[in-house]
Amino acid sequence: MASAPSDDEIFDQFLTERGHETEQVGWDQSYNKKQCPECGGLHDTAATECSVCGWGPGN
Repeated sequence: MASAPSDDEIFDQFLTERGHETEQVGWDQSYNKKQCPECGGLHDTAATECSVCGWGPGN
């Protein structure tokens, strides 16, 4: 049984059907660090989640 789509997936589908482009947001790069696109926190390259705001790719 498939899981129900998330609110973000529904919203992305709504926008896509109306001609808007959507894309997955990933880490920004700042020198040799990863930078959170939500709060701007800097992390080592091995980080999988922002320790400042909790953001992670796919969240």
